[in-house]
Amino acid sequence: MPTEALKKLKTAESEKISHLDYFNIAISVDCVIFGFEKKELKILLIKSDLAEFANKWSLLGDFIKPAEDLDSAPYRVLKQRTGLNDVFLQQVGSFGTINRHPSGRVITTAYYSLINIKHHQMKITDNEVHWHMIETIKELAFDHKQIMEACLKRLREQVVDEPVIFNLLPEKFSLRELQDLYQAILGIKLDRRNFRKKIAMKNWLDDIDEMEDDVPHRPGKLYKLKTDLKNNKPLKSSVKKAKV
Repeated sequence: MPTEALKKLKTAESEKISHLDYFNIAISVDCVIFGFEKKELKILLIKSDLAEFANKWSLLGDFIKPAEDLDSAPYRVLKQRTGLNDVFLQQVGSFGTINRHPSGRVITTAYYSLINIKHHQMKITDNEVHWHMIETIKELAFDHKQIMEACLKRLREQVVDEPVIFNLLPEKFSLRELQDLYQAILGIKLDRRNFRKKIAMKNWLDDIDEMEDDVPHRPGKLYKLKTDLKNNKPLKSSVKKAKV
């Protein structure tokens, strides 16, 4: 590059000085953690520790540390707040309304997580971390209800074509349990025969030649997710209208 052209280039330091306000914007992550229990889709919430949102529930989140990668932060948040690690996480999107945080300009990136409530026992319960039924949530701190709804929308779009839903189930499950889970996520009643036909067409399951026991209804066959489909890491999104 010619010397005169080089002289016209700005340095990183000069850009920072001339755009100081831009470098004073905080970045955070928020985790929408879904679980499934007693035929209900649930979400893990924590009591807000800000006076402005006293007694209100919020998502589990935190500011990103200066030396921390974006995608590492939500795993740290889950580990610190719940003791959970090695769980499914997927990035959903960013939220940056100017006044979304009372402390100043904060842009947050949302992730959703799917965990089996029975098999992932929380080791930390600070700030009253509790599971809540999705349908009972009317209000959350910050813009967290909007974030929750965006993550639920993404989950509903994905469960049709990707086997992410099985992170919410035990290793062995019946088709009845699987249908209950789909109904809880999609918020609709599904026809039993059509549901089983469509699940069979996906070729996701292995019949393990076992039956349910100690159930109040006629025992059904038990299945497992095919080994090559098991994955607790983020999956590529294939956004389509949810139909089962």
